[in-house]
Amino acid sequence: MPCERKPMRYGHSEGHTEVCFDDSGKFIVTCGNDGDVRIWEGLDDDDPKFITVGEKAYSLALKNNKLVTASSNNTVQIHTFPDGDPDGILTRFTTNATHVTFNSSGSRVAAGSSDFMVKVVEVSDSSQQKTLRGHEAPVLSVTFDPKDDFLASASCDGNVVVWNIKEQSQLISWPLLQKTNDVSNAKSLCRLAWQPGTAKFLAVPVESKVQLYERGSWDHVSTLSDDLLTQLVNVVAWSPCGQFLAAGSVGGSLNVWDVSSKLCVERQKHEKGFTVCGLAWHPSGSQIAYTDTEGCLGLLDGLRTSTSNSTNTASKQAAVTKPAKDYDALFDDDDDDRVMDEGQSDTNSPVKKPIAGGDDDDDDDDFLMPATGRVRSRAILDDENSLDTGSLKLGQEKFGDDDNTGSGVVPAAPLVPLRPAYEGPMPTPPQKAFQPGSTPAHLTHRFMMWNSVGIVRDYNDEQDNAIDVEFHDTAVHHAMHLTNTLGHTMADLSQEAVLLACPGTDELASKLQCLHFSSWDTNKEWMVDLPQGEDVRALCLGQGWAAVATSALMIRVFSIGGVQREIFSLPGNVVCMVAHGEQLLIVYHRAPGFDGEQALGVQLLQFGRRKRQLIHGEPLPLSHRSYLSWLGFTAEGTPCYVDSEGAVRMLNRSVGNTWTPVCSTRETCKSKSDSYWVVGIHENPQQLRCIPCKGSRYPPTLPRPAVAILPFKLPLCQTSTEKGQMEEQYCRSLLFSNHFSFLSSSGYEIDEEAQSQSQKDQQELLMKMFALSCKLEREFRCVELAELMTQKVVTLAIRYASRSRRMALAQRLSEIALEKSNQIQEVEPEEEEEEEEDYSSVRRPSGSGQSEAAQGRHSSRRYQEEEEEQEEEQREEEEGREMETDEASETKKRVNLFAKEAVSPVKTNLTPITKGGRANPFKVLGSGKPSSASGQPRVTNILDNMTTSRKSFPLSGPAGKQNKNTVLKPLAPRPKTKTQSTLLQMSGTKASNKKTQQNTQPAADTQKQPEAPPPASPADNTENKRPKTGFQFWLEENRKSITADNPDLEETDVIKEAMGRFRTLSAEDRLSWTERAKTGDAADLKKRKRAEGGAEGAEIEKGQAEADENSAKKKKSLDPSSKLSAFAFNKN
Repeated sequence: MPCERKPMRYGHSEGHTEVCFDDSGKFIVTCGNDGDVRIWEGLDDDDPKFITVGEKAYSLALKNNKLVTASSNNTVQIHTFPDGDPDGILTRFTTNATHVTFNSSGSRVAAGSSDFMVKVVEVSDSSQQKTLRGHEAPVLSVTFDPKDDFLASASCDGNVVVWNIKEQSQLISWPLLQKTNDVSNAKSLCRLAWQPGTAKFLAVPVESKVQLYERGSWDHVSTLSDDLLTQLVNVVAWSPCGQFLAAGSVGGSLNVWDVSSKLCVERQKHEKGFTVCGLAWHPSGSQIAYTDTEGCLGLLDGLRTSTSNSTNTASKQAAVTKPAKDYDALFDDDDDDRVMDEGQSDTNSPVKKPIAGGDDDDDDDDFLMPATGRVRSRAILDDENSLDTGSLKLGQEKFGDDDNTGSGVVPAAPLVPLRPAYEGPMPTPPQKAFQPGSTPAHLTHRFMMWNSVGIVRDYNDEQDNAIDVEFHDTAVHHAMHLTNTLGHTMADLSQEAVLLACPGTDELASKLQCLHFSSWDTNKEWMVDLPQGEDVRALCLGQGWAAVATSALMIRVFSIGGVQREIFSLPGNVVCMVAHGEQLLIVYHRAPGFDGEQALGVQLLQFGRRKRQLIHGEPLPLSHRSYLSWLGFTAEGTPCYVDSEGAVRMLNRSVGNTWTPVCSTRETCKSKSDSYWVVGIHENPQQLRCIPCKGSRYPPTLPRPAVAILPFKLPLCQTSTEKGQMEEQYCRSLLFSNHFSFLSSSGYEIDEEAQSQSQKDQQELLMKMFALSCKLEREFRCVELAELMTQKVVTLAIRYASRSRRMALAQRLSEIALEKSNQIQEVEPEEEEEEEEDYSSVRRPSGSGQSEAAQGRHSSRRYQEEEEEQEEEQREEEEGREMETDEASETKKRVNLFAKEAVSPVKTNLTPITKGGRANPFKVLGSGKPSSASGQPRVTNILDNMTTSRKSFPLSGPAGKQNKNTVLKPLAPRPKTKTQSTLLQMSGTKASNKKTQQNTQPAADTQKQPEAPPPASPADNTENKRPKTGFQFWLEENRKSITADNPDLEETDVIKEAMGRFRTLSAEDRLSWTERAKTGDAADLKKRKRAEGGAEGAEIEKGQAEADENSAKKKKSLDPSSKLSAFAFNKN
């Protein structure tokens, strides 16, 4: 097709420019970045008429003397043509429209916008509008079906969608394009075009090719390409006759294909190589007008596609139709599949064709075919049916046998049913490799890496090509500025090094460069060339090593100093790869995906002293029709990933290395187009660190984006209910504490305080769920929850069940507690004996006390706490605080672990659970309410009652000695004695229990007989020297009057009555009693010792009353029948 390329001329200011012809072909109409529409009577028109439509004009369309433009004021306007008079506004958008087009009759206008919407408007009545919603990013282009039934649109979300206009619904969507956040950042405008007239094909530019989709079946029927066309196709346009397709590319190439033969019949190049962004055929088909991104207008003249030429060669086509069909039938049986033919490129050249098909009988036909049959469209375009052999040599296209395809589009339609057609799901285009924490490589300013260590930015513009490395913690290293002379496109950053890689070219190999800034050596940089033809696809940095995934399906592992350590193969193309410490996580394509799904596999390797593979290529779960968008490790070393639907999944090591969804970022997005760009995940505290992206999937480099923190939430059922919320919190706490066991098994130090806090939270949630189940009368569920509890918390559940008068449940729970106690004794008998030796070596006032070593605490901290307690006792005036201090002195940090408010039985306050030592987990005070554990500076977690019960048996060795020498301080009679008896009964026999109750056993009898206390130890004497409280002084003087008024009261009830009366005193009276206590109004030290048993009990009761008053402000008496002792002795 010999044509003339006219010199280009200036039309508009620099920027996007579009062009079209009017219906007669007399005028060329252009619009540009200057906001003007110019009407040219020809390319040589030096004074074109212009219409100003706004600050910028993004698109225009012309039909039936109506000019429609999309301008920067977010409107689609209409003007008369050629006068240019305004004729109103067709429609408005919330942001600028990006493309407008007429239908074939000119009665409708379609417009796509950056607000993700497509509108179809009637020209005669703009109130009749139809809005097509479904795109998730700005719309790139729209085009009408010539029959006015369908509309096709392309969007920055990567999809090309065909809509049913009448039903306003999507018919089909093809994910063909690269995703971007805005039209200005799109690699290609992807201007779609529907074949005029027959409307058989929809042309879609995809990368450097044009794909044709058949109307109705929506199958991909063929691809138009050219070996010399390597740049992305930007815009396509059909000739008026529908036989030829023109395409303009980003690199300035202009190509024209004959669609029937799929031959490239014309190639031209932009004189300066600028991007072609506008393309229009003259109505006669003899000219193509085109515009570029510099605002210039050009013309290709001399294209002969008129109808006269078509009729001129009609006889020639008829003359060869029969031989062509015969020739196709000859090779029909040899072709397995048309799809396979399209991949061949050796026999599709018109020059090679006679050689390839040189049969004895068909020589004449073979040489006749290029002139009239195969290249009949070239005959239409040529003046004298002469073949341009130079052009033909360039026309080698990557299609099948040209005879087969040439007759397959136009003359061989009857052959289509003879071929078996595949009607199943189509393969999904495989996801390309990417670096987690990076933005797309085509951006001039982009993030090469954003992780927990720092940020690597790449600046690649006309002035500079550089890489900036910035560290979150400047103590690691100062910021670095690197010149990117090699064109690195991938990077990773760790506490030790920066790893960079660039793809290979025809002349240069792919390179891997490492800047080992933490090295003590002066030479901190090394570089490796990969074998020729092998490119780096993904890379990552571990602790002391680096790994690279290459296009040869191999993983290469280097030491951080540059020594090649390992090399192994991958089963498929890598998608991405990350490292943390000694772990390497690789995701790759394990198989082709179908129906929009990605079939990815995952491998997890650990490079330690013993290298091992933890995950062996199992499928990676993704959301429906999504792809992988981020892969990484938590700060604690647990693998996790995010897919394009916003689902965050984490490895659950406790359930066989399965993947558990822990968050959905999509739920927190305000708009469908918004997204979160993940930069890091922490398990303790639970934080998902990400960057909010408005209307895009990745953030810009400037201004510096702010990091937001999202909470985690497991997608459990009915999380709106109280039960569902607690179940979600418990499951999440279990999942996020798995890393403790993994790190300890891998030899890392763990935060024991955080681990104990996590265990405490889990047991607290279990107790809350237990209380809720009791309230809902779900006793079987209560037993299920108790199975998950520790031995100590089960005793709390027993107490709660007994107070709720659920004796059958309490009986079953006591069996569970006994079983758990036996398990502990069986698993660690030796450890317990050693701990008991430690207890006996440390002098304690109570035999049920525990050593701080059992809790993993340091002795220095213990002594420091003792000093703090003494200081608190001297300065605190509130009885509740002094109660805590005195109680701690007698039981050495023994606290109530079940704090129950009078208002709600669900609210509990539990302490961490450890396996060393025992303490009383609950104390029932005189009011019948457990003491509040809130605000106490010390926590313990030991069942002293279980220790007492076990020590009641004869023991040999050090354990027996300790039991023999146990000394209990005299305590006031309290219901705690009955509580302890209950727990004694669980682990001992009935006979021993009776003996414990009746005889002089230290655990119970001593507490029942405060008037005959055993000799106190020196530690006791020290503690007894502490000053009394004001309440204790008041009680001593008023005890007789109280007992006289109420002679039937027990000791605990006397204390309760005394507390009630003491509260009725005025603040001045109470303060005077406190001052008397400070000045030491006691008779003598001996009298204090005798009264200590009752005073301490009163003090504890008073402290409990104060705590209850502060928390609940109400009192609730306890019926004696509900006491734990009644259940324990009578029901067992």
